[in-house]
Order: sequence, then C-alpha cells, then structure tokens
Amino acid sequence: MSRIKEFNLPDLGEGLTEGEILSWLVKVGDLIELNQPIVEVETAKAAVEIPAKWGGRIAKIYVEAGTTVEVGSPIVAIDTDPSAGPVPSPETLAEIGTPPEEGMVEPGLIGGAAPGGRTAVLVGYGPKTTTAKRRTRMGTPTPPAPVPVAPSPTPAPPPREVPVPASVPSGSRVLAKPPVRKLARDLGVELAGLVGSGPSGSVTRADVQQAVAQPAPVATGREQRIPVKGVRKLTAENMVASAFTAPHVTEFLTLDVTRSMKALERVKERREFRDLRVSPLLMVAKAVLVALKRHPMVNSTWSGDHILVKDYVNLGIAAATERGLIVPNVKDAGLLTLRELAEALNSLVQVAKSGKTPPSDMAGGTFSISNVGVFGVDTGTPILPPGEAAILAFGVIRPTPWVHKGKIKVRQVTTLGLSFDHRIIDGELGSKFLRDIGRFLEDPEEALLSWT
Repeated sequence: MSRIKEFNLPDLGEGLTEGEILSWLVKVGDLIELNQPIVEVETAKAAVEIPAKWGGRIAKIYVEAGTTVEVGSPIVAIDTDPSAGPVPSPETLAEIGTPPEEGMVEPGLIGGAAPGGRTAVLVGYGPKTTTAKRRTRMGTPTPPAPVPVAPSPTPAPPPREVPVPASVPSGSRVLAKPPVRKLARDLGVELAGLVGSGPSGSVTRADVQQAVAQPAPVATGREQRIPVKGVRKLTAENMVASAFTAPHVTEFLTLDVTRSMKALERVKERREFRDLRVSPLLMVAKAVLVALKRHPMVNSTWSGDHILVKDYVNLGIAAATERGLIVPNVKDAGLLTLRELAEALNSLVQVAKSGKTPPSDMAGGTFSISNVGVFGVDTGTPILPPGEAAILAFGVIRPTPWVHKGKIKVRQVTTLGLSFDHRIIDGELGSKFLRDIGRFLEDPEEALLSWT
C-alpha cells in the first residue's frame, strides 16, 4: 500500500456539497498527528477546522486558499510513513490527484485505471489484449502469407513547445474534471478560453466562477465587487425563500422595561452570576420562553398538510459575523435555569464572533431573537428563519419621558417587533403572545410568580 495518501474534502453534513479553503494550518514538510486540524474550510453554514485522517508529513497541498472545492475532491497528500526514507519526487507527487485530460477516463470509472494496474470494466467484459483472428473454413485453401513490407521511415515529430500562460486556443485539450466541465456548460463558459490554476494547469471550479464574475470595465477605485458565497450566499437564499413562501405579519409594542433593568441589576449582584456577562438579552430570552409555554402554537412549523408543534424550544439568536448573518440556537432552552441560560447565551455569542460555529448549532431552531438594539436601532421587521413561525426583534433601551403612575417620568423604554407566519399565527394569537412578552418585561417578578 502506498505511503502517500490523498486526503479528500470530507462530507461536512447538512447537505453541503462544497466548501471554500479559507486557510491552511500546515505547510508542505510539516509533521502532523492524527486528528490534528490542518485546514480551515468555509461552507454555506459556517467556518470549520478539518482534522487530519492520518498522521505523517504533509507531502503536497493541491488547493490554494480561496479556492472552492467539491466534497470528495483531494486537497492534500500525506506521507503516512515519513521514517521510511525520502519523500517521493515532486514529479511523482504531481501525478497524484492530477485531473484527466479531455477524452481520458478517470481512475475507477469504466475504461479507466483500477487498483493494481487493471482496467475498470463492466462485469463479463474486459479489455482486448490480443488481435482478433478469423478461423479458416473447411475446404478453403489457406491464402498465402503476405510478404512483409518495410515501413517507410517516419520523420521525427518537431519538439513540443511549452505554451505561455495565456488563453488556451480553441480546439486544444483542456485539463478539467467532469464536475468542472458540467459547471462550465451550465454557466455557458468556454473552457478553452480559460487559464487553469489547478494542478498541472487544470481548470478548477473557481476558474469557471471567476470567468462568470469578471466585472465590466469601470472607473478605477470607484466600485468594489464582493463575491457572494459561503454563509452570505446561503443566508440570502434562505431569506428570499422565506420572504416569498411564508406570509409575514409584523406587530410592534413599545413598553417600559425599567423594572426589568432593576431586576437584571439584582441578578448581576448574586454570587452565582458574578463571573458571567449578564445583558438585557437574558431577560428578553426568559420572557420569550415563558410566553411560549403559554402559547405553544407559536413554537411550530408549517408542513403543508399539517402544522408541527414542538414541545421543545431551540432558541436562536441572530449574530452578525464577518462572513454574514448566522442564527445559532440554544438547544432545549426551555429546560435551562436562568444561570444555565446566561451561560449558553454567552457561549453562543462568543463562538459566533470567532467564526467557529458548527453547522449543528445552526440546525433545528424553533424560535429566534434578533437583538438589533446593540446597534442603537429602535426595532425592525425581521424575516422568519426557514421552518420557524415567529421571530422577535429587540430594540435599543433608551431613557424616555413616560407616563408612570399618572406622572411624566424618565423611564427605560424599548420597542419590540414580532414577525410571524400568518398561516399558523393569526392576529389574535400573535398579539397575545407579544403582549405576554411585554407584560413579563414590564414586571418580571410578577409574571414569574403568577404564570409559572
């Protein structure tokens, strides 16, 4: 068995078929251990670090940072037995993972090379290794053997010129894997006009996509073109699908949260909370969880011929990251104590800011909160995450003149915005749910004593 093993981009789950190489955590020649993170990849869900499948020495890196790679494509070669002697020559390594030329068949496919030097064929059929001969019929004289004729000398072919890095002339063979050729056909890109950036000059998916995204000539320095990919691309697709699938309704409620802010200060002073960052979001999250118990239909999903009501709450918190908006969620948030909920919210936000949120943390959300108040915004009309029936926008808390006990006083005031799917939640249910969130935030102690 060869000591040089190719490591392919693994299946990252959640139906993902490709990922962009963000950065390599190793370089050629590095010694690595089993399960050591070697590359950071961004998928449509999040950025993740991928561990090595084998220990050994990095022999070759096939894909540069910034390249989008399909799941199953080789990204690195690992020498699994570096103590056995020198690493194979660069020429040998260059052959590993090299895509087939036009008309050639990839190894393992019918007609291509199979393990052991065989040719992969259908069962019962095999490659011909001899010249077919016709049997002589009985009674038929054997024809005289032909007299061999010496072949005329063939002139030696002219030396092959090495092409300079320029567009490949039309009609010449272009190195590109079948998925790349299909992508080029789908996008109407002529492979012969591209210069490949992959191994041995092969054309990659990134080369095809770059050809499509080539900007038209503009005034230098006055425009910027940002590729839509990864998290931002998936978010855009989900938001468009949600906006034009679920009939959105948004209601607003402005309320006095002075008592909630005083209760929050008392929470911060408690010994078990002194090592935690406790923010107003904790109070809003608790208000939502209490209100969902009173109105379980809000915690549901429209499934065509039925409505699926969940007996658990995976509470999503929208987080703005450098790669776009993500909505990780706290699993079974309704079962957590106030201390556990505070810990979960802190961890969720910190991981999201680091860009390391795994896809599993963003799957299965049932209700979400968008804290637009951290940007100084009063409120908004949030779009539902796919599969959820409602989402709450939590605005900034401002000192505001407010009528309190018949007198105008300066109170802590905020505005909530609730968007909901009108197929599931009618105006009455949506209004009662938003009212109960507001009642909790106006007087959390009373709500906890009388509702739970």
